[in-house]
Amino acid sequence: MLEFHNFIANFSGAAPVFTAVTRVSALGLHEKIVGMNKDDLPDESMTPANEIAHTAFYKFVALDEPDGVVAHLRALTENLLGSILVAREGINGMLAGSPAALDAFQQALVNDAYFTGKFAGIAFKRSACNTAPFGKMKVYKKPEIVPLGISGVDGTKTGASASPEEWRQLITEDDVVLLDNRNSFEFRLGRFKNAIDPHVTNFRDFPKYVEAHAPQWKAEGKRVAMYCTGGIRCEKTSAWMQDMDIPVIQLEGGILNYFAQMPDAENDWEGECFVFDNRIALDTKLHETATTLDDVYGAEPDGEWRIRRAKELDGSS
Repeated sequence: MLEFHNFIANFSGAAPVFTAVTRVSALGLHEKIVGMNKDDLPDESMTPANEIAHTAFYKFVALDEPDGVVAHLRALTENLLGSILVAREGINGMLAGSPAALDAFQQALVNDAYFTGKFAGIAFKRSACNTAPFGKMKVYKKPEIVPLGISGVDGTKTGASASPEEWRQLITEDDVVLLDNRNSFEFRLGRFKNAIDPHVTNFRDFPKYVEAHAPQWKAEGKRVAMYCTGGIRCEKTSAWMQDMDIPVIQLEGGILNYFAQMPDAENDWEGECFVFDNRIALDTKLHETATTLDDVYGAEPDGEWRIRRAKELDGSS
């Protein structure tokens, strides 16, 4: 999932260019971890032609030829919109399209012989859309699929994780530091109750916060409970923190999975959750809200640039 999550930006705040579509009823309002075979695919004849869904996915896996993966993914996404980052450390993607088109892509990613099984077991998190999330399709080659900014971190060697049910109990315990692994503008829009804002404007700044506070956490015998939007930032950060001698537990599947699995997530969460697409923000029921890019970035020192950049990346300006 785009913690995904987790692109610089891939959305547009220009309300006039949004395309209103019916919510995806066939797949439900909650995210789904999809691992289908052909017989599991929904009956396309029962799906209205204008329905659209969003899927997010990532996997840390060694890719020896990322350029070839990029080319192959471009061919597989001709009928979709969204963004996929490809690096030697894996892939990180967010896509939107008809349920059938997303099903076909997911099957191909897992089963296409070109990928030699590298993406077997990848989790796809699907959610409904009121607004078309993306305006174009881009597949990029990048140095990292999530830019921690520290070389040599192996995202496959991630730390422990807690299920949503386990997380609810974990964050009430006295020896736990509840750390938000997102940018400050995301934190301000919504957060777990009693979470700490590291006050970072870029994910690359997050390690500096951890390094500055790790000695105190160790001295106090604290454990770190860490969360992000879809999980990817936490996987890489916890892999980096393995040698710090601090217990680190990440929220399995991130915030959006928590919303999907916990019907009363509002008891633990304050506000909304920012997402890096045209929907802008979701509530704890995974419904789009009325929040705009101006609401999110208006108070930021570089807010005008962020809004302009978002629209440029999505092709709406």
